Amino acid sequence: MSLRKDFLWGGATAANQVEGGYLEGNKGLSIIDVVPAGKDRVAVKKGKMRMLECDDQYFYPSHEAIDFYHHYKEDIALFAEMGFKCYRLSIWTRIFPNGDEVQPNEEGLKFYDKVLDECLKYGIEPLVTITHFDVPVHLVKTIDSWRSRKMVDHYEKLCETIFTRYKDKVKYWLTFNEINMLLHLPFSSSGLVFEEGENEEAVKYQAAHHQLVASAKATEIAHRINPEFKIGCMLAGASIYPYTCDPEDIWKAMGRDREHYFFVDVQSRGEYPNYAKKMFERMNINIKMEDGDEELLKNNTVDFVSFSYYGSRLTSADPEKNTQTAANLFPTLRNPYLNTSEWGWQIDPLGLRITLNALYDRYQKPLFIVENGLGAIDTPDENGYIEDDYRIDYIREHIKAFKVAVEEDGVDLLGYTTWGCIDLVSASTGEMSKRYGFIYVDRDDAGNGTMRRSKKKSFNWYKKVISSNGEELE
Repeated sequence: MSLRKDFLWGGATAANQVEGGYLEGNKGLSIIDVVPAGKDRVAVKKGKMRMLECDDQYFYPSHEAIDFYHHYKEDIALFAEMGFKCYRLSIWTRIFPNGDEVQPNEEGLKFYDKVLDECLKYGIEPLVTITHFDVPVHLVKTIDSWRSRKMVDHYEKLCETIFTRYKDKVKYWLTFNEINMLLHLPFSSSGLVFEEGENEEAVKYQAAHHQLVASAKATEIAHRINPEFKIGCMLAGASIYPYTCDPEDIWKAMGRDREHYFFVDVQSRGEYPNYAKKMFERMNINIKMEDGDEELLKNNTVDFVSFSYYGSRLTSADPEKNTQTAANLFPTLRNPYLNTSEWGWQIDPLGLRITLNALYDRYQKPLFIVENGLGAIDTPDENGYIEDDYRIDYIREHIKAFKVAVEEDGVDLLGYTTWGCIDLVSASTGEMSKRYGFIYVDRDDAGNGTMRRSKKKSFNWYKKVISSNGEELE
């Protein structure tokens, strides 16, 4: 086996990290539009600090981001120059600004018509994430976001609208970005804010049920409107290693894996796994379901499984083992066998092969790596050029890993879209200085800069990788 001839090479972004124009074209306020940079960012993202309005005391990186809203033609042309076969983007609050309108916002629909048309002009397959951390703030204020079953209805209307409007322009769709982030960043992923003393886990898992039902409804609607649509789920993926061969460590790692696989178990297999039902019993969580929910989940599983991968994670049952580092916003023990990025994220290309095999063994559905990349400090010369060999090395080793997973292990892989193919606002820190792109954007952490785009060394390297279908990696 080798990579399929129609392998979808490309890159990925999120609307709230690139678009800017946060109130242009009648766009509504998104939850990320009220997440500030600086000291209160983490508390807001975790739902521990209620902030549903913008405050002049704070800087909000999403408000301008890299101004893709006005630069999309230039940016997509650069993607095309690299040879992209696929571009992953996200939508929502431009189409239903408040989330509960009777009619969609035509200006928002037209904007994405133009973006999608620009992609198709160059033969770039759009991969659309329906919601990528962008719940309308109005729905948080009025119905407490995904706590409420009413969110399913609003999401269903969004799906009917975009599937109908773009049925001849988009084939691949993702229902929720990194759906398991609901458990870790409940506000920035799903608009949840907690009251002191309430059962936060019960709130999160009830919201999870609503999202799982919404995902199944999206799949049902999509296949009705266009049977050629391919609907995927998406998780923040990475296998979790036990610290030692102590059975207690192995059991702990298995439990941590299940915490994240739970969502995809439902989306891919169509029912709640027994381990989740027993967990709810132990935690005294009673998931409220409506008649027909179980049948809906069973009959509308996803067509493929997508995931982000930045590095593996490590856990131990021993409380004395507590030297931690970062991993895509998840806490993890420091693995002494791995190097780390400048932000402490552990670099583990073999872990990608392990994760691919674990997911494919578990679900036997096509897989899609829709995020992978290295956040690093880039220092440009006077022409904006960057010798980012460290990024090339990172991506090269991960491409080698997934190629082996396909060629030697038999994993069915649809494509690979690097995260932040153009520099964008970091979701974790709100910084621009944590850069992922092949394209440099002249903008700093405080929002200063010309927005000028320039190619990094990795730009032409990735172009060569794509044109050779992954054969030329040096």
